[in-house]
Amino acid sequence: NIAVVKYGYVIYYNNNEAEMKTFTLSALALAIMLTGCQSAPSLNNVTNNTETSPLNTEQQANPWWETAIFYQIWPRSFYDSDADGHGDFNGMTQKLPYLQELGVNALWLTPMFEAPSYHGYDFTEFYQVENDYGSMAEFEAFIKAADDKGMKVILDLVINHISSNHEWFQRSAKQEAPYADYFIWRDDMPKAGSGWGHAWSNNDQPDVVWHWNETRQQYYYGAFGASQPDLNLRHPDVIAEMEKMAKFWLDKGVAGFRLDAVRFAMESGGNAQADTDETIAYWQHFNQYVKSVNPEAYLVGEAWADIPVAAKYFGEGKGLDQGFDFEVGYKILGLLKPDASGEAQFGTMQSNQQVNTVDANVLKQNLQQRIDSVAPLDFFAPFLTNHDQERVAYQLAEHDDKAKLAAAMLFSSPGTPYIYYGEEIGLTQGGTGHDVYKRAPMQWDNSNQAGFTQAQTSWVEQAELFGDNYTQWWPEFLAQQINAADRNVKTQQAQSNSLWRLYQHLIALKKQRPELGIKGRYELTQHNNGLVEITRELNGSKSMFVLNLTANPQSISGIKRQGLTPSWQHDLNGEQLAGYGLLLLNNTL
Repeated sequence: NIAVVKYGYVIYYNNNEAEMKTFTLSALALAIMLTGCQSAPSLNNVTNNTETSPLNTEQQANPWWETAIFYQIWPRSFYDSDADGHGDFNGMTQKLPYLQELGVNALWLTPMFEAPSYHGYDFTEFYQVENDYGSMAEFEAFIKAADDKGMKVILDLVINHISSNHEWFQRSAKQEAPYADYFIWRDDMPKAGSGWGHAWSNNDQPDVVWHWNETRQQYYYGAFGASQPDLNLRHPDVIAEMEKMAKFWLDKGVAGFRLDAVRFAMESGGNAQADTDETIAYWQHFNQYVKSVNPEAYLVGEAWADIPVAAKYFGEGKGLDQGFDFEVGYKILGLLKPDASGEAQFGTMQSNQQVNTVDANVLKQNLQQRIDSVAPLDFFAPFLTNHDQERVAYQLAEHDDKAKLAAAMLFSSPGTPYIYYGEEIGLTQGGTGHDVYKRAPMQWDNSNQAGFTQAQTSWVEQAELFGDNYTQWWPEFLAQQINAADRNVKTQQAQSNSLWRLYQHLIALKKQRPELGIKGRYELTQHNNGLVEITRELNGSKSMFVLNLTANPQSISGIKRQGLTPSWQHDLNGEQLAGYGLLLLNNTL
């Protein structure tokens, strides 16, 4: 078994070999193969794709997000345009040509409203941008510039809670109208055994979620700590305020929102700590309002849970447009590190053999779970990691060939893919124990501060943000990365077989090959020598991903490649695919 933690919430996974064997590929193929295929652009020069395909909602029968490739940006770490050590709106605007060359056509910005923390998940203002990032005019210019390049932008929205420094909370503590009941107050601390505690762990410790306020002489509820009190989303005025705020940003031109911590909107203690019917109904209502403002607006929810739970937020077609598939990333990375956290989860290692044996059928199992859920297949958005997880390159010990296989497995999976900034260059991290390691500056080149800023120091070195304990790691880590000379954008763009070039190629395939969409048949074959063959096909349009999940060269003579032409084969030597090598093939459209 393996446990994965988010906000203290533990998800257990099991590898049931008997269930794997009973899974039938024909049933999977039947479930996801649909008729109808639209023509797609030619795949000529696909690895040199420098144009971002705009998401033209007026000419599409399906919602724009079904063909989106999202790129998650941590604004503070992307690019600093004014040499203050912090990434900013103008920096993101200046890097739009880079994102266009990569090929993505949708962007998710982590919180960019005014907040006291570096991460911004504790808003103090709903209508002001983070001062560190620039002005409202600069934000609006960024939105327009992205739109001009055919890119949608969604914002990270936290509705569950706000900062204790917010005016609403300060006035609620004083019991001023109309704010007195904007938060959840009570006179006494719930008793142990009452069921109150962290909703994601059922730890039955009321004091971790109920906090004393001296001003009001009452306890208030804050699931994520005393500095982040939960809003009372049963209060009609609060509901109206959240809708007013959403409209404000939609009117600015944003395309929608990534909704934080959707599972915990309504909590009542006991067995009603997460995923309640009341919570699902709230998001249905919020979605209805958002669509009334802009029918093309998009809502994607962070329901960090297994697929059956996450699927509930589809809300019978009235809820969120999409939810993240948190499981697929765990399964992909587990296949590539079977000697570490993925061993019990996804496969086994046999010390008396040279080949590590892993069961890639977990990818089929993951897809079947999506198909069997109460949500349609296009509800799920797969990804490898995000800002709350250890970076891919760090988990894979900076083994770039393995990172290429992870990318291939992600893009072969149906659904709207999300890329965390830096994954395309194998950006790693300097340690564990603090989230700042996962959110450090992007590395653009081998100049000072890796080209992120012209300042002598970046925001990760500021003691006022982190104290002295978490500021000293950056200079040494940065020097190691610069000396390595290959884990940055400039170097990788100059290499034909780099991880960056593969991401560019996969993004272009995803946009241009109809079989890589939701309707394409998905077939996975695991060969005895450790090769895994993933085939996607729709009405004769076909792509094949051949992955060597072993450390040794393996023969590909058993792979049926009739009518398919290699589009990526840098690790192929004759009929031998190198250890952790990747071969991509496609037919002519």
